Amino acid sequence: MAAEGKVVEHPKKAFGWAARDPSGVLSPFNFSRRETGEKDVAFKILYCGICHSDLHMAKNEWGTSIYPLVPGHELVGVVTEVGSKVEKFKVGDNVGVGYMIDSCRSCQNCDDDLENYCPKYTTTCGGKYRDGTVTHGGYSDSMVADEHFVVLIPGSLPLEVAGPLLCAGVTVYSPLKYYGLDKPGLRIGVVGLGGLGHMAVKFAKAFGANVTVISTSPNKENEAIEHLGADSFLISRDPNQLKAAMGTLDGIIDTVSAGHPLLPLIGLLKSHGKLVMLGVIVKPVDLPVYALLGGRKLLGGSMIGGIKETQEMIDFAAKHDVKPDIEIIPVDYVNTAMERLAKGDVRYRFVIDIGNTLKPSS
Repeated sequence: MAAEGKVVEHPKKAFGWAARDPSGVLSPFNFSRRETGEKDVAFKILYCGICHSDLHMAKNEWGTSIYPLVPGHELVGVVTEVGSKVEKFKVGDNVGVGYMIDSCRSCQNCDDDLENYCPKYTTTCGGKYRDGTVTHGGYSDSMVADEHFVVLIPGSLPLEVAGPLLCAGVTVYSPLKYYGLDKPGLRIGVVGLGGLGHMAVKFAKAFGANVTVISTSPNKENEAIEHLGADSFLISRDPNQLKAAMGTLDGIIDTVSAGHPLLPLIGLLKSHGKLVMLGVIVKPVDLPVYALLGGRKLLGGSMIGGIKETQEMIDFAAKHDVKPDIEIIPVDYVNTAMERLAKGDVRYRFVIDIGNTLKPSS
């Protein structure tokens, strides 16, 4: 059942595209943003990436969607107004907002710059502000957000590629850093070659790792090695390849959200190796504990990243020229893009050209 939210009219008019029911079909939608508060940053949205979770939310596949729902949590643009107490931003800055737009600011996780693990964090779309009003995301013309949750985009990083970094980028960057898999010379495996997987390859290579892409699809080998720069490719359904690669990897970033066996992946790890799960697998998976014990191996997880780390990731990406592969689309193509996304028909992230194609509805 879709959730219900408090609808409050604010004076700042806005427009975008919204889903109105679990069919997930999006259409033009007029709504309102709050006035710019003393700690707020207002910006004109120019681009917004399409994440797979946007599809889940539009269709209420997680049972938490609030309609009408304006998706989008990979939004970037240019600052148009700042509040009187804003310290980090000025009009004209390139900025972005990722998956979160608020948190409690008082728990241990928030104190440790881990707002992504705050029990009360607020999602940028389909969430609720503290006053109960519904959050609307980046498939829209503008955003108003507290400066704490706004990220500065370096001038050297094109805005059209910056949006997906705020979600897919930090989602792979954070575990590579936290689990110590960011050291030059390490051998890192990446399971899955989609929106997250291709970013994991690029960041791991930027850290100086030797990268092996692990996939069920043999036809992705050329893409992985020739285009993305992976060092090797492993077909996970080939027992001979798995046997030959046993005990060769320092860590594995697993981006697959469908259920799959973990035992073969654990077998690929060296002693003290780490298997980090990023994909949201809904059904329980078998955990072969003995395989972890033999070699003191670790199985962990990670979810996006805190705001401080997101800024660090964006700065790193700009410095090392780490960019997602994107397909830019007009806003009126969004429903077709959602259909293609559901089929895995994108290489590797759709980005909506909000600035040039979103027009006010009557």
